[in-house]
Amino acid sequence: MSSQVRGGTRWKRFALVMVPSIAATAAVGVGLAQGALAASFSVSGQDFKVSADQLVGDNLIQYGSVAEGATLGSKDISKHPVTISGFSRAEITNMCQSLVTPVPGLGAITLQLHTGNKGKPAVAENIYLDVAELDADAKFDQLDIGVAVGDGSHVTKPVPGTVADGGLFSQRAKKATLTNVRQKAWATTAGTFTLPDLKLRLLSGNQPCYQDEK
Repeated sequence: MSSQVRGGTRWKRFALVMVPSIAATAAVGVGLAQGALAASFSVSGQDFKVSADQLVGDNLIQYGSVAEGATLGSKDISKHPVTISGFSRAEITNMCQSLVTPVPGLGAITLQLHTGNKGKPAVAENIYLDVAELDADAKFDQLDIGVAVGDGSHVTKPVPGTVADGGLFSQRAKKATLTNVRQKAWATTAGTFTLPDLKLRLLSGNQPCYQDEK
């Protein structure tokens, strides 16, 4: 299979082994809309954090792959194992996205984005997420684990280029509800992403949406 790129993911035969307790976890992410779903780009050398009170997503599809892109401070290419999670539609309540960047002479600077926290959730259509870590409380309706990506029965279609891997492991659910979400991701692609009451701030120091557990 030739390599194809979507949303920072170069499609290889990366088989993410997910036992049911881990497989039954969808993902939440945030990104400004990339327009065309098949937008191609190399991921940056930095992952970002996302937190949310709740995500309610329709027609989940989830499978493993590799995100490929730059290495921070180097010309080397890095490859990151990720879980690709797609929804036909997702509503996200009280969402925060953060990225901490070292700036010479200034130290760490944190970019924070907040949205969906005044009774009107953020809404994404045709959203795909390249997720490295996820912690959440999850509920799934009509969950199927072990579905072949290329069998053609997914409502939310796999990204073009993965169908050739007809036997690639995936899971799907009619509806996924996640609460108390904490996530690290490498990329997000959406057909549209509506962010009500958007607030974007640059903050001095290391001030992510959440702190890692020790």
